[in-house]
Amino acid sequence: MSTNLTAVLQQLLQNTSNLKVLQQLMTPDATYVSLNFDNPELKKIEPWAGTHKGPQALSNVFAAIQRFWKTLDFKVTDTIEQGNRVALFGSFTYKSNTTGKEITSPFSLLARFEGDKVSYVQFQEDSYGTAGSFKTGGTTRFHSDPSGKEVEV
Repeated sequence: MSTNLTAVLQQLLQNTSNLKVLQQLMTPDATYVSLNFDNPELKKIEPWAGTHKGPQALSNVFAAIQRFWKTLDFKVTDTIEQGNRVALFGSFTYKSNTTGKEITSPFSLLARFEGDKVSYVQFQEDSYGTAGSFKTGGTTRFHSDPSGKEVEV
């Protein structure tokens, strides 16, 4: 492949609000998976969570994220390019536009290409932490350890 796929992906990430650029860099039916395939509970907190199709959907997702948070930092620390795939790893810091709480999260992103166009993107982060940046009160109970007790957070 003659195209530097990492550079294409970086260009996409720098232009998430520019639909014209996204349409040039993505296949028309590109899939974007944000945090999970389909989680209705998380979608109530982070409406962009789940699976989306096409460049317009990606633009909508990033517009929603910027309505909910201010991005204070976004760092790519590692990149792996192999065949038609690129993986990015790093961290970001967001500040909630409603609560003012900041969250720093690791992230990983996998992109698959058809030729020199992005056809699939999967983005993972600390969803518990990012959703927690919107928490305004109350406690939640969890029982994860089979030999332990419930915990409240």
